[in-house]
Order: sequence, then structure tokens, then C-alpha cells
Amino acid sequence: MFEPPPTFAPAPGWLRRRAPPDIAAEAVFYAGAALAALHPIACDEHPLGTLWRQRLALTCAARLARQGGRTEDEAALRDHWYLRYEDDDPGPGGRLLAAWRKLGERATSDVEEWIFATAIALGHPLNPLPDQIVELAGRHAKQEHPMPVLAAAEIIAASRRLLPDEEVVPLWLADAVLAHQLRWPAPVPLIAAYLSRGALRKAPQHFEGETVFMSALCAAYTAAAVAAIDLYNDLARRAARLLAVAPKLRGKDADRMVAILMMEDAQSAGAGKMASDRSTRRLFERLVSLGVARELTGRPSFRLYGL
Repeated sequence: MFEPPPTFAPAPGWLRRRAPPDIAAEAVFYAGAALAALHPIACDEHPLGTLWRQRLALTCAARLARQGGRTEDEAALRDHWYLRYEDDDPGPGGRLLAAWRKLGERATSDVEEWIFATAIALGHPLNPLPDQIVELAGRHAKQEHPMPVLAAAEIIAASRRLLPDEEVVPLWLADAVLAHQLRWPAPVPLIAAYLSRGALRKAPQHFEGETVFMSALCAAYTAAAVAAIDLYNDLARRAARLLAVAPKLRGKDADRMVAILMMEDAQSAGAGKMASDRSTRRLFERLVSLGVARELTGRPSFRLYGL
């Protein structure tokens, strides 16, 4: 059974200001402070970090789906992901979710591997990814930049200049590059849920010395980091409550289901390795009644459970 997840300090209240800073230097300071507050969580390797990254990936994918004119919200994307057959095509929304879940997996030093894996997940052929993007991402993955957020800005700006119609890959690469810069064991899906399309269109101006995009990017990373800290702290409290009652559970697959709830965004109440689907449903209903798990769909059937 898992140890309780570590606890971390909440984000400072002054990072929650409603109006983003108007001056680029101030925006950079706020982003640096927010990412510094996030850093201990992102570096921690407790299994809860996998669930945390999956929830953040879901938020990013839902935001991008809406921006792309699709109707799926987080609940719909979760439904489609967990209730489909394994070999089914997840569709455009599902591919977005797959890409951001892939982002949150353990970092690899092979830059081409994660760039090409993302291209495939998003349904892109490999050829449209210019060598300049691969080379720039490779440099930022191996060499420390004095300003990690600036490295993320550069990969977005370069990607948008070379692929002006592409809105998804630059955001994915920014979080991947940032994680390498900060030496996180796995990237954290952050920026896609907070950077507006209008700001993204201004990214190429970054190379002309304009500060509008940099300010917007820093404000987005500040908001994203604060939200990620809040999410982790909420999940950690829920996980601690779940682990406190776990020794009292009597189901055949109780330990396994608790482990899944600690590491996976959602779980259906199907048959387990040793327990029937009826037994598994009773176990989840027991966990819900104890207040240590939630039913995530609100439906009477085809239910999904999570922390």
C-alpha cells in the first residue's frame, strides 16, 4: 500500500492577483515565483503525481477542444477515454487528451522521440515538423537557460513562425521544454489551459523584441502553476483520507482498486482480477459513502469513479 502523499505549502496569496502585471519584467518575476512554488510538487515522485498530471492533461485537452470548435468538456473527454475499447480511435478530442497524457509521462532525454510521439498522437505526419524546431527543442532540453520561461517562449515563437497554422504542438513543446529546463522527472501539463489564442498568435513577434507575448505567457504560467498547486493539495487531502480507510476494506480487489484510484483519473466499476463487477460496484459505492471517492459522471449506469 502507498505511503500518504507529501504535503506542500499553498501558493502565496499575492500570486493570485486578478489583473496580470502590465510590465514584462514584473510578469517574468510572477511566473518565476509561481513555478518555484510548484517546483517541489513537480519534482516529487509519489504515485499521486501520475493522477495529478492526468487531471491537468484533461483540463488542457478540454480547453483546446473548445478553442478548436469542438463540444467536448472534461466530462465528455473522460467518458470517451475510459469507456472506449482499447483499440478504438479516440477521435480528435481523444487524440488531444492522449497527447497531453503522453506529455505528463516520464521525461526522456531523446528529444526527437517525444516530439515525434506527440506528432503521431495528434494525427500529424512527421514531415511537417521542421528540423529547426527539433534542434531548438534539443538545445533547450540539454542546456540550462537562465530564464526557463524564456526557453518556453522561444520554442512557441519558433513553432508558430515555422508552422503558422499549428496551435497545439507549440503549447505541448513549451511544457516539455520547461520541464527539461527545471529538471522535473516528468513534464506538467500547464500552459494550454491558460494561454489565449490571441496571445498565441502574437508569439512570432517575440523574436522582434515585442514583449506582449512574453507578458501573456508569463501571466498564463503564473495562473496555471497556482491552479496546479491547488489541485495537488486537494488531491493529496483526498488521497490521505482514502489511505486512512483502506485497511478496513474487505473486497477481494480492494488494495488494487485503491492503488488505481491513487494513480488514475478514473476507473469503471467492472470486474477485477479476483472480484466480480457486482463486488467492485459495491466496493466503489462503499468508498463513495465514506467520502473518500467520487462518482464522476452523475449517471445511474456506465459510472466512473475517481479520487
